[in-house]
Amino acid sequence: MLRVVVGPDDLAASRFAIAPIYELTHLLSKLDEVGARTPIGGMVRASRWAARYAPLRGSLDDRTLRSFRRTAWGADFISPPPSGMARTPADDIALIRSTPLRLAREQIRRALEGTGPVDDDVAALLARRDVVSRLADMLEAMWQVLVAPDWPQLLAIAKRDVLHRAERLAREGWAGAVAELHPKLRWQDGAVLVGARPDETVQLRGRGITFVPTVFLHPRLATLFEDPWPPTIVYPARGSAALWEPTVTVPGALGRLLGTSRADLLVRLETAASTTQLARVTGLAVGAVGDHLRVLREAGFVTGTRTGRSVVYRRTPIGDAVAAGAGEWSAAQTLPSRGRWGGEAQAGPA
Repeated sequence: MLRVVVGPDDLAASRFAIAPIYELTHLLSKLDEVGARTPIGGMVRASRWAARYAPLRGSLDDRTLRSFRRTAWGADFISPPPSGMARTPADDIALIRSTPLRLAREQIRRALEGTGPVDDDVAALLARRDVVSRLADMLEAMWQVLVAPDWPQLLAIAKRDVLHRAERLAREGWAGAVAELHPKLRWQDGAVLVGARPDETVQLRGRGITFVPTVFLHPRLATLFEDPWPPTIVYPARGSAALWEPTVTVPGALGRLLGTSRADLLVRLETAASTTQLARVTGLAVGAVGDHLRVLREAGFVTGTRTGRSVVYRRTPIGDAVAAGAGEWSAAQTLPSRGRWGGEAQAGPA
């Protein structure tokens, strides 16, 4: 079991971050996995991502990138470490393009040592002087096809997760940060314990932990304590299943009482969210979401708290009771999602 020893300065040094291209890497690995299932139990091969990936499978770009996924020691430069919540896919691609050729060649060599032979055209591409820019082009193209159409919704899920975790971290310390993060994680005697890892002790020494929520890693957990990454725990974000679901289930009685849009928002506010985040995951205009939230707030069903430049909404105990009670009063009514995955709204790349 891996034991990550936490010192007195590590809580303040810890933070949350996103890693866009690393998210793409998780998705590609899941698409490679035979029999992989989604968080809601369906087959990944039947998902919209599998359909997007099908024309790319077996191409030179696909085989080149897959050669790095067959080894435990990856080429770090094609998956830049996270730096914060403001990181964009373009930032990651720019970092990849800035990699010195000498460093890229060394990492490629080490990564391929454990893969066995690669196709001749893959080997020829990896030997080119412009290999760094070619790999950046490949990742950018894969991103645009596979992830960019859903990035606004994915980002909203990650930010809602971070809001929830950060509140627990501030309120309860390390025990709150680790609780419910993943079944293989627990807090004990001043250390974060990671199950299913070789026996080892890591001393943070004031570096803290970077927590990275991800949608496509489910149900796994990733821990990275080697350079160039900061001490990092990558975990499945709360609400990840929403990205895989074609529908949102709302109790029929609640929809009749409040109207479908307000009922939809009340159900989604089981996890706190801002107006912008709710607009992204529902496909409603920001102004319309604000109007509905104002009504729900006046009715005492939700409350809002200013956090920086945003107002974060969450259900009140009355709202919880109404949402839960409505499910007992009537059979569930299924509403089409207004997000990209429901087909009604067309959200462009972030």
